Amino acid sequence: MENVLIATVLSFVVTYFSIPILIKVAELKHLYDEPDERKAHKKRIPTLGGMGFFSGFIIAAAVCVPVLQNSPFQYMMAAFFIIFMVGMKDDIVGLSPLKKLIGQLLASFAIIYLGNLQISNMYGFLGIYELPTSISLMLTYFTFIVVINAFNLIDGVDGQAGSIGLLVSAILGAYFLHVGEITYAVLGFSLAGGLASFLIYNISPAKIFMGDTGSLLIGLVNAVLVIKFIDVAGNPVGKMPVTATPGVAIAILIVPLFDTLRVFAVRMLQGRSPFSADRNHIHHYLLDLKLNHKQTTLVSVTVNAIYIAAAFALQGIGTTAMIIVVGTSAMGLTGVLYLARKRKLAAVAAAQAALNLQVAVPENAAPQHPPKILRVTNDGVLQDK
Repeated sequence: MENVLIATVLSFVVTYFSIPILIKVAELKHLYDEPDERKAHKKRIPTLGGMGFFSGFIIAAAVCVPVLQNSPFQYMMAAFFIIFMVGMKDDIVGLSPLKKLIGQLLASFAIIYLGNLQISNMYGFLGIYELPTSISLMLTYFTFIVVINAFNLIDGVDGQAGSIGLLVSAILGAYFLHVGEITYAVLGFSLAGGLASFLIYNISPAKIFMGDTGSLLIGLVNAVLVIKFIDVAGNPVGKMPVTATPGVAIAILIVPLFDTLRVFAVRMLQGRSPFSADRNHIHHYLLDLKLNHKQTTLVSVTVNAIYIAAAFALQGIGTTAMIIVVGTSAMGLTGVLYLARKRKLAAVAAAQAALNLQVAVPENAAPQHPPKILRVTNDGVLQDK
C-alpha cells in the first residue's frame, strides 16, 4: 500500500512542476499544435505535455515498483521508452504512420515476447477457451496496437484522453492493489497520479496538449494493465475472480476502443487508410451538437464509467452475452448520436442557406422605388401623394 501511495504522490508532484517548464520551452522553441479546419482548438497550443507526465510516471514507477525475481518490469520500462521516443519525434518533427506502427510493434514485442504477457484464454467467448500460441500472439499484438492508437485517436478534445486514461488506470490499479499485484498497481496509480496533475493544465481552456508522447504512453500502459487484468481476473481460484473477463475488459475501455474500431472500419470500407484523418469520431459528433470541450469530456467519461459499473454488475451473464450487450449498446448509442448530429447539421445548413438568400436578394435585385399615386383635384392639377 505504501508503494502505491508514494508512487501516486510522486508522479503527481513531478508532473505538476514539470508542465510549466515545458510550456515555456515550447513557447521558446515554437513547438505548437497548429489549428486547422479539422481540429477543435482555434489557437496555437504547446504540445509537450506528454513529456511532463511521462517523467512523473517513469520516476514513480522506477522508485516504487518492488524488485522481484523474474519480473517483467525491465521489459516494460524498455517499451515505455520506445513509445516515448516515437511520440516525441512525431510531436517535434513529424513521423509517418508506418514508422509509428513499427515503433508500436517494437514496444509491444518487448512486453509480449520478453515480458511474456499474452491473452491465452477467451474464457468461453463463442465457446472458445484456451488459444493456440500463434492465435494468442496475433490477438495480443492486435490488442496492443488497437489500445495504443485508441487513446491517440480520442485525444481531440481538451481533457478527454487524459480523463479516460485516468479513469481506466485508476480502476485497474485499484483492482491489482486488492489482489496483491503490486507491480501493476504501482503502474496504474503512477499513471493516474501523473494524469491528474496534467489535467490541471489540460482541462478546457487547455494551456498545453499531451501530444503523441502522452497519448501513446497512456495507450501502452493501459494495454499492459488490461491484458494483465484478463489473465489475473480470469483465474477462478484468484483473490477476486471476474466472470466474463474479456467482456468486462472491453467495457473498461469502451469509449476509446469502440470509437477506434468503428472509425477504422468506416475508413477501410471507404477505401482509405485507417490512419487517415477525418471528423467521424464520437467527440466530433458531440461538438457538432454544440457541446463545449468540458461537456464533451464529461459525457465521454460518464458513459465510460457507467459501462464499467454495469459490466462488473452483469458479469454473471457470460462472456459471449457480455460482449454482445456491450457492443450492441455502444452501436445503438453511437447511432443515436449520428442521427442527432445529422439533423443538427441539416438544420444549420438550412438556416445558413436561408440567411444567404436574404442577404443576396437585396444585393442582386434592381433598385425599386415606392409607387407614386397621382390624383386629379377639382382644380385639374396633378398632385403627387
